[in-house]
Amino acid sequence: MKHYALTLNLRDDPEIIERYKEYHRRPWPEPLQGLKEVGIEGMLIYLLGRRMFMHMTTTDDFDPARDFARYVERNPRAAEWDELMRTFQERVPEAAEGEWWASMECVFDLRDHVD
Repeated sequence: MKHYALTLNLRDDPEIIERYKEYHRRPWPEPLQGLKEVGIEGMLIYLLGRRMFMHMTTTDDFDPARDFARYVERNPRAAEWDELMRTFQERVPEAAEGEWWASMECVFDLRDHVD
């Protein structure tokens, strides 16, 4: 199992933030199924102000560059969801060139320090 931590901002507008949260209270089933099909086994999204943090667990063979593209290519409803969600979102200043959700560095893992 692999773990990923990613970050992104929502647009700085309370109404937009609330609409984004509402969509995630009732997500469309096709994108959810599409995530499972490309190897995403778990996903949590947290919000503080407008900064989001996403933690994903995936299969060992999951490759973000390959599998996020496959996710939207194979599933038109997932592509529609992704396009809609991007209207609420903004890249963080720390994002690398071409990166939407910015990858975060793991600086501590309790499992590495206790038996």
